[in-house]
Amino acid sequence: MERRLLQRIEAFLRESAMPPSVFGRAAVGDPRLVADLRGGREPGRRIVSRTENFMSKWHAERTEPSGDGRTRTMRARRAGDRP
Repeated sequence: MERRLLQRIEAFLRESAMPPSVFGRAAVGDPRLVADLRGGREPGRRIVSRTENFMSKWHAERTEPSGDGRTRTMRARRAGDRP
């Protein structure tokens, strides 16, 4: 399972153009996550779950219809930002 996780992460990094350290920090708070996985680290269920959740959430946000200004304002409020 861990090898498939790394493959999914690698595909995500190519698609998003996100640096590995940024991904690790955003997904699980560990900037060395991807480097460690590449080096053979065996992630636990919690790490797997958090990385999968992060990638799913990122994809969902990218596919939301852009809408008008009100939609962007609502997304910003959900994220805790000020419009």
